[in-house]
Amino acid sequence: MPRPGLGAEGVPSPGVTERAVCVIGTGLIGGSLVRAADKAGRTVWGTSASIDTADAARADGFDVTTDTDAALRRAVGTDALVVLAVPLPALPDVLRRVDAVAPTCRMTDAVSVKVATADAVDRFAPRARYVGGHPMAGTADSGWAAGSAALFADAAWVVAADDGLDLDVWADVAELAWACGARVVPAAADEHDLAVARISHLPHLLAAVLAAVGAAGDDELALSLAASSFADGTRVAGTRPELVLAMCEGNRDALLAAVDDALGRLGAMRGALASTGGLAATVRAGYAGRERWASSRGPDDVRARLTGLSPLAELREIGRRGHALVGWAV
Repeated sequence: MPRPGLGAEGVPSPGVTERAVCVIGTGLIGGSLVRAADKAGRTVWGTSASIDTADAARADGFDVTTDTDAALRRAVGTDALVVLAVPLPALPDVLRRVDAVAPTCRMTDAVSVKVATADAVDRFAPRARYVGGHPMAGTADSGWAAGSAALFADAAWVVAADDGLDLDVWADVAELAWACGARVVPAAADEHDLAVARISHLPHLLAAVLAAVGAAGDDELALSLAASSFADGTRVAGTRPELVLAMCEGNRDALLAAVDDALGRLGAMRGALASTGGLAATVRAGYAGRERWASSRGPDDVRARLTGLSPLAELREIGRRGHALVGWAV
């Protein structure tokens, strides 16, 4: 089916064919992307480092192999969009294969940090036409079996909008996100990393601390009494540790700032509790923050109407205002 894309001046232009998709890595995110792209009618294939995963995916009727080079050669032959859906520590090896087999391919990713990913692309696959991406969706479970075609429905999908990116590939990534049911949020890579440090990576660390405190000591009474507040607060602590380490350690600088903010607030709370016994400031600030988040759910939907003068700057500003793109204003 034809779809609008971004022309040379950065404005929508009709008639570009919906691009085939090659997904490298078919765990929770990559496996869900294979399912969602297939459901949307895209030609899609994927790879896995695990024979068991590839076998399970094929048993479910999907085209998944363990031969990354063959998948990349197919991407070259069809001018497909390559999506890297592997943890950050696995990127160098994957990017070396991209550079060897498909050096100038259209490429995006689903890694949870953007500056470190862009740096890795610059180092190991510098000729790739790369535009970063990050679907803000997931569960505490992992692996192919945990995937779902509905995982991205109504989710924010960040598409990097730094100056100098390939606008035609930007359109490809946005169109894939929309095909999977997501809203596109344009953002600069460094601004994305600062944001996810506060609303994704710090919560993983706080959940780990909360779970450790709840399970501390030899007395089983606390855990036997734990109910929804403990379960909700520690849900993401059930994520595989290596995945949490990859995203949190990969966003070290931004995460340190978020941790410092949290420690300052915890210190102030402790001081108030020790001196006056009062917790009102902390509890009320938390309530206000939660209410603000709840009222912002489903960010204002807009359609991109770009002037062509500074399209990437215009896209970044859309994201900064809390808006999400749902299509082009043709």
